[in-house]
Amino acid sequence: MNSKKLFLSLILGVFFTLTTCKTFAIQHEEHTAEAKNAEQEAFNPTTAILEHIADSHYWHLWGETSLPLPIILFTDKGTEFFSGAGFHHGHEAYQGKYYTYKLIDDKIRVVNAEGEVDKEASSHIYDFSITKNVLAMWIAGTLLFIIFFSVAASYKKRVGKAPKGLQSIIEPVIMFVRDEIARPNIGYRYERYMPVLLTIFFFIWINNLLGLVPIFPGGANVTGNILFTFVFSFIVLLVVNFSANKYYWKHIFMPPVPVWLYPIMIPVELIGVISRPFALMIRLYANISAGHIIVLSLISLIFIFKTLWIAPVSILFVLFMDVLELLVAFLQAFIFTMLTALFIGTAVEEHHH
Repeated sequence: MNSKKLFLSLILGVFFTLTTCKTFAIQHEEHTAEAKNAEQEAFNPTTAILEHIADSHYWHLWGETSLPLPIILFTDKGTEFFSGAGFHHGHEAYQGKYYTYKLIDDKIRVVNAEGEVDKEASSHIYDFSITKNVLAMWIAGTLLFIIFFSVAASYKKRVGKAPKGLQSIIEPVIMFVRDEIARPNIGYRYERYMPVLLTIFFFIWINNLLGLVPIFPGGANVTGNILFTFVFSFIVLLVVNFSANKYYWKHIFMPPVPVWLYPIMIPVELIGVISRPFALMIRLYANISAGHIIVLSLISLIFIFKTLWIAPVSILFVLFMDVLELLVAFLQAFIFTMLTALFIGTAVEEHHH
């Protein structure tokens, strides 16, 4: 069984590696072709890597083909709706209803007739566009709904029978979250928190896995976006503190120390309330981003040294990293969910004399 899992992991790793290299090579050729019009420039791995892990107003598919995404702008003069295709990958400005817009470093800015950025007008532009990460979250959310509704339907149809099909794959994971995460950390009240824990676990896990696939609908660095991890951590902060009992708040505002230490201990405890979800935010963001940066850095070696001799070494290391990333995808979802359950458990724990 272990050999089958290892073989499957290697096959997935080879697929991810080859498609990543192919996608990276195609985009590198595009950048090289653009650079030929000016002076021949050296390959800049930093720029290429940051472009790959950043959010975008279009989704690269293959070659020069990209999926333009909807642009939604709130301006001081009104709301603008148009397609990202109008920017032509940032090479051209788009004449909107109120302003002329241009993509500069994948940020929408207002430009004047000479093509220069109008900082004053740009400061009144609020970008609520459907970006690559937003669309990727919708795709992951759709997969989540399909998986859970189909599994729920299977449970209703097969009452008292052994799990079958997708149900047999998902049920062990649900039991794992229940028996290894929720029950040990929260206690007998774990059932009311199972929906939020399962949602957090599966949503992060699905986005992590999709982020490893460099072709559509994968390739978006959702969990490596600090705004995504901030929102999830803020949800954890709300769940923990709205679930907290009087003993939790008593420990914060009336800690078991001499009264003269209260001016020191109370601020420290309040900082702890915020710092715990903040640590969740940084941990997920840093680990996922670091994995993508390492893989792209190893591929960049081929273009930096410009020799085929480095390619086998680079691809072997990328293959190893891709297989490792499959484990990290699960591990980061598990750690985020486990710490969430631990924080909830400390907030609802009853004091025993």
